[in-house]
Amino acid sequence: MQHQNRRCFMKHLTGLTLGVSGVLSLLGKSNAKPLKRPNILFAISDDQSWAHTGANGSRIVNTPNFDRVARQGTLFENAFCAAPQCSPSRAAILTGRNIWQLEEAGTHGSYFPRKFTVFTNLLEEDGYFIGYTGKPWAPGNWEDAGWSRNPVGPEYNEHRLEPPFSGIKDFDYAKNFKEYLSEKPQNSPFFFWFGCKEPHREYEPGSGLETGKKLKDVKLPPFFPDHDYIKSDILDYAVEIDWFDQHLGKMIDLLESRGELENTLIVVTSDNGMPFPRAKANMYEYGTRMPLAICWPGQIPAGRRIKDMVSFIDFAPTFLEIAGLTAPKEMTGSSLLNILTSHKQGLINPERDHVLTGRERHTHARPDNLGYPCRSIRTHQYLYIHNFKPERHPAGNPPPEDVQLDINTPDLKPIGSGYNDIDASPSKDFIIEHQYDPGVAHSFELACEKRPEEELYDIVNDPACIVNLADEPEFQSVKQGLRTRLDKALTKQGDPRLHGNGDIFESYPRFGRMRNFSGFKERGEYNPEYQ
Repeated sequence: MQHQNRRCFMKHLTGLTLGVSGVLSLLGKSNAKPLKRPNILFAISDDQSWAHTGANGSRIVNTPNFDRVARQGTLFENAFCAAPQCSPSRAAILTGRNIWQLEEAGTHGSYFPRKFTVFTNLLEEDGYFIGYTGKPWAPGNWEDAGWSRNPVGPEYNEHRLEPPFSGIKDFDYAKNFKEYLSEKPQNSPFFFWFGCKEPHREYEPGSGLETGKKLKDVKLPPFFPDHDYIKSDILDYAVEIDWFDQHLGKMIDLLESRGELENTLIVVTSDNGMPFPRAKANMYEYGTRMPLAICWPGQIPAGRRIKDMVSFIDFAPTFLEIAGLTAPKEMTGSSLLNILTSHKQGLINPERDHVLTGRERHTHARPDNLGYPCRSIRTHQYLYIHNFKPERHPAGNPPPEDVQLDINTPDLKPIGSGYNDIDASPSKDFIIEHQYDPGVAHSFELACEKRPEEELYDIVNDPACIVNLADEPEFQSVKQGLRTRLDKALTKQGDPRLHGNGDIFESYPRFGRMRNFSGFKERGEYNPEYQ
């Protein structure tokens, strides 16, 4: 068991009483019998776009437990990760800050600087029993950044199982949660992070069809070629979403059997979009828009759909407020508790009319380990994207003409087919291999070719983000208004990209394996040219 170094729990009885009273007041129950501080179960899948839950209308997945949380609580229709990549997104969740405020942790697979405050530590210091199973903050290096354990908390990953398909990891998430609960002190509330490693690639080819899923039920976004090969790959992805939901259901049942369900806030979401071309690692809807359902049985109104724009940086202040704590001033996000406790549906808070997202380097996909920096603002109708380096390939460079660079070298990955910011997959291979075919060429262009500095999409009429309106005369005022609004927010939040030292992001180390591109490729080292 790898959950050592747990600090002794502090008992703040006065703070507990004040915290519960504050939450009860928000719930409109100031005269109610005092409750225990609520538990929090945070369930986060790995690489799942918002569209792929039953509650959001998908026919390819079987998600009764996500749907139950949505039915017994609130389904958020406009929830967005802070970055379309695993580790920056998770760092933003933990800190309540945007990625441009997180230095190395704002890029993928780098350090998580110890100086940043994480809500998990604040909860633990105030008496919460914390832990995780599966994937916490990752990938990246927290050990050499000064942490004694992963920023999420102590690990519970001892129990394993035989998965039904080769692409699924062997973690017995539900059994690990059961063991965690058995170790929880009787009077301590808990925060538990269920970090499912699915539906991250790889998948077992044909697993979707084997489970009885149907190609005809796949609703392809228009940036994919209409081909059964792509549809089958999406069905394999759906199998792993089902797996996440099954373990979520076991955890909910366990809470119910222990009499803990009504005192537990359950949050179910994902960290970034589906691992397909033009989705994950992209600023479009299938990269940043996330499934999100939250319930607290008996404490927040059920059966509501919320249209307010919410960001993952809002989780940390929400969890702290639920626990009766005040969020640190450096947290940029805002608590969702007032939305959760409202009886209204649709638009609740008119100030929640936009979210910001960003991206820096994803994998080692270009010479000198350069990234593809972007920032965006998403309103109810429009998505505006600023690509800071439009001369670069957004999905990574194509394979170099000098094939000698692709020779396998110790500790270096081969470049392969290039475009390495797209996860290796059958769909990627199909699009690259058929890039000159009439039915595929446009999909290849959208996924892999260079993009202009500015992009603007009408989400209401073009949710797949196909038609860029940035150069259309009738949309110039919209574009300029959003650009001004974005730049003002980024400047206020200290984004290096707006303060003249944006290239500092190019210097940050990558701890994943490097590829055999030319130029700087030292694993775990700072690039001195950009320091």
